[in-house]
Amino acid sequence: QVQLVESGGGLVQAGGSLRLSCAASGRTFSDYAMGWFRQAPGKEREFVAAISWSGGTYYADSVKGRFTTSRDNAKSTVFLQMNSLKPEDTAVYYCARGQFRTIVPGRDVSRYDYWGQGTQVTVSS
Repeated sequence: QVQLVESGGGLVQAGGSLRLSCAASGRTFSDYAMGWFRQAPGKEREFVAAISWSGGTYYADSVKGRFTTSRDNAKSTVFLQMNSLKPEDTAVYYCARGQFRTIVPGRDVSRYDYWGQGTQVTVSS
């Protein structure tokens, strides 16, 4: 069983920054892609960013240039650095485990099997 625990959410003013962390249990963390998704009230869960097992990163157009994802395999942790935050970034953010040693992580929720509980990010204008 894999457990994912997000932290780092909160309330920030527009233009500010937050850094989300996602700590994973399990001994094979480094072999899997990891993804970040978000869900705003009344909207579907959407792809934000992903990092492959080899370190390749992928971003939604809406966050490209503002968000950066990274991973520390020694600590089984993935990060999402969010800069220049906008009110439209307000959502619950989830991390999720992707596929085993895939070159390009998927952007669809169906490509991810384990999910964290989510952390709220609120950006005020």
